[in-house]
Amino acid sequence: MFDTLSEKLQRAFKNLRGQGTITEENIGEALREIRVALLEADVNLGVVKELIEHIREKAVGQQVMTALSPTEQVVKIVNDELIAILGKDTARFNFASRPPTVILMAGLQGSGKTTTSGKLAAWLQKGGHRPMLVSVDVYRPAAREQLKIVAGSIKANLYEGDLKGENPGPDLVERLAREARRDAVNSGCDTLIVDTAGRLALDDDLMKEMERLKKLLAPQEILFVADAMTGQDAVNSADAFHKRLALTGVVLTKMDGDARGGAALSIRHVTGQPIKFIGTGERPDAFEAFHPDRIVSRILGMGDIMSLIERAEEKLDKKKSEEFAKKALSGDGFSLEDFRDQLRQIRKLGSLQSIMKMLPSIGPFQGIQQMADQVDENQFVRVEAIINSMTKKERNNHEIISGSRRKRIARGSGTSVQEVNQLLKQYVQMRKMFKTVGAGGGKLQRSLMGQLAGRQKFGR
Repeated sequence: MFDTLSEKLQRAFKNLRGQGTITEENIGEALREIRVALLEADVNLGVVKELIEHIREKAVGQQVMTALSPTEQVVKIVNDELIAILGKDTARFNFASRPPTVILMAGLQGSGKTTTSGKLAAWLQKGGHRPMLVSVDVYRPAAREQLKIVAGSIKANLYEGDLKGENPGPDLVERLAREARRDAVNSGCDTLIVDTAGRLALDDDLMKEMERLKKLLAPQEILFVADAMTGQDAVNSADAFHKRLALTGVVLTKMDGDARGGAALSIRHVTGQPIKFIGTGERPDAFEAFHPDRIVSRILGMGDIMSLIERAEEKLDKKKSEEFAKKALSGDGFSLEDFRDQLRQIRKLGSLQSIMKMLPSIGPFQGIQQMADQVDENQFVRVEAIINSMTKKERNNHEIISGSRRKRIARGSGTSVQEVNQLLKQYVQMRKMFKTVGAGGGKLQRSLMGQLAGRQKFGR
């Protein structure tokens, strides 16, 4: 979502290259471009003014590191200031000393509150917790049904309650909330996530209902769910909710979309409350803790390698990856079946576009993010279909795949003989490459095997 902002900041930094020192003149030009880039990204005007002033002060002041080039100096200063705006550390999640921990989800209708409630439950489950979900939106029957579907998809506990024909209103909302907390205690759930009613716009009735729920449940977390695509509207709504409810944090949804990033860079400065989580897709696991330093790294074109590594460690089968590495680097090579299994592993990490977006857009990776939009994800499907159309004997010995077999494989996979030939050619080239690496005096092979053994030993 920060593509445009990142591109314009890179342009501002580029204009400083070749300068011997930072002067009022050349930093002024760069700051003008940075200001425009931030405003076009829908960053709050007050945030932009403060940020620009801090950058100017540090860039031409005593704090400049003389060992760095002007571009490096400004990049470092911008990096530090953006992290300061977003919060220097990853925000902590508050748990009750005596379960259940109550989490009140707040937000306007359409912000993704119900889906986010489910994602938060899935995130808690991964951490060893036993969450329960409850919807107190008694005004829209579809809202309660949606949460039921979400809870079922992640196998989370759900308190449905019985509306008993009561008229929708504050009394029914409070009864459901009380019963849900009691049921969470009785069923051994250590967390209760309360999905509240939303409105199309801010209104006093909504706020009063939220205030009553806060008084009744004394929640440890009051999380405001904001749609990052709405920019400053999300910031203004968060500010209004915070003034009435004293939010403990913010969750930004649709961070994988085409938003300009202004909400992420403004919301903490305006409300004083940290962004705790971000939603990065539709799936229940497309939800992660918000790391200010990693987001800033993405904005400045330096990628987010740490998040990519964490995703790999979480999603990939370490044993299969190690077996594949040993087989590939040995003289025997690896089979088409192994190749297919590795493609399946890679697809667990998410779309290839999302993986490429985490790589730096500078240095040896320069231009790789621009290529991300040109990637054909369906190619993975076609490759797997081709390999699946082979017999086990063919997958284990590609040399027996004759012309007639290739025609049969193409028909079975719904592809062409040319595509089958191309896959086999690429596979043979990969085998040769791995064999060369593995046979390179054995030194690289021993080094890689040593690293694998070390990671296995220390559980990394």
